[in-house]
Amino acid sequence: MAAAVAVAVAVAVALLVAGCGGGDDAAPDDVVTTPAPSTTNDVRIYFLRDGKVWPVLREVPKKRAQANAALEFLSEGPTAQEKNELGLTTALPDDVGTWSLLGPPGGQRGAASLETGGRLSRPARAQITYTLTQFPLLEAVILPDRTYRRSDLEDLTPAILVESPLSFDDVTSPVHAFGTANTFEATFSYELTDTDGVIIEEDFVTATSGTGTRGTFEFTVPFEVDFDGVGSLIVFERSAKDGSRINLVEIPLRMTE
Repeated sequence: MAAAVAVAVAVAVALLVAGCGGGDDAAPDDVVTTPAPSTTNDVRIYFLRDGKVWPVLREVPKKRAQANAALEFLSEGPTAQEKNELGLTTALPDDVGTWSLLGPPGGQRGAASLETGGRLSRPARAQITYTLTQFPLLEAVILPDRTYRRSDLEDLTPAILVESPLSFDDVTSPVHAFGTANTFEATFSYELTDTDGVIIEEDFVTATSGTGTRGTFEFTVPFEVDFDGVGSLIVFERSAKDGSRINLVEIPLRMTE
């Protein structure tokens, strides 16, 4: 049974709508059509992959309270596709109870206090903390026993955490990737492959820190394909011992030229 979610604070979202037009005597070719603004936000929901937190994409209407919706999606668990193709699981119990979330006072960045009627394991706490701290106003989550920040959950964070693109994203060239990593000498490698597993692009990345300290990374990958299909972004670390691939994660992507 999915947990009921009650959230007392919403993450504010501003809508910016631009319009344009021409004069009465403008020719049809001079008329510029402005695409309708998006009515949804992309929100990350963190489940577990090989025992570590891993984000997937959900779309939330902009009129909804974003933190509220994120907790609802988290309580619903991964989809059948995410379970079957990514091996995602969740540590949240079915009887977690009713959530009550109170955000930082005065709209300032801070901690959200979360109360729940169910017992939560450490992996479940990691899922909640990562899901809520994606929002600009929240950097920590206060649970009944203590306050959690992402840095408190390093043991439940993959060595290379890609936060964009997410699995099954629609991507065009160039792919823009970012996230955090804690790898030896702050380096890791990536490959972009097509549907047949052929490597389109490959290179290495250097994060802002590593070897025991988590740093951030960002890179772009241009590609050219003559098909619309599913490819993969593969990230991995080279073992300092024998050069083998370790901490490997494959992210399926819908690639269009």
